[in-house]
Amino acid sequence: MRHPSYDSTCGICQQNAGEKPIWGDVVFENDLWLLRHAPPPFGVAGWMTMQTQRHVGGPAHFNDDEARNFGPALRHFERVLERLTGALRIYTAAMGESAPHFHGHLVPRYAQMAKDAKAWAVFDLQRAAIAGEISVDETEVRRIVAAYREALRKDPAPR
Repeated sequence: MRHPSYDSTCGICQQNAGEKPIWGDVVFENDLWLLRHAPPPFGVAGWMTMQTQRHVGGPAHFNDDEARNFGPALRHFERVLERLTGALRIYTAAMGESAPHFHGHLVPRYAQMAKDAKAWAVFDLQRAAIAGEISVDETEVRRIVAAYREALRKDPAPR
């Protein structure tokens, strides 16, 4: 979806507009949000990214519609992801340093994690995958993506 706020220099805007590939394709999309799986190499199976459709830096700059919907949508995305992955919880973080377009990370915290990672160390698993220290089965990642897409198709985020 090419939002009216589209910034041609923004990689996330390019992804949202379909001009830049999204690994595994879009998992869910409505007029406010786009969900996708983090690209390879994979640090955690099921590591999703929730992006705004509008080019905006983060929650402090959300418009009223985004602000009203953010909590209910995030809660829904996390509950569905937790249920289908069997994760103990979903860690959520957004820093906004790599791109000035809101993208929040939804990362399953499983009972068994590579390197016995917990808390902030879970986010280090992406760097460990890039360094070749760990590997996550792509078949499992694709299974989660397909199941999450289908679950959100049947039970979309509240709007």
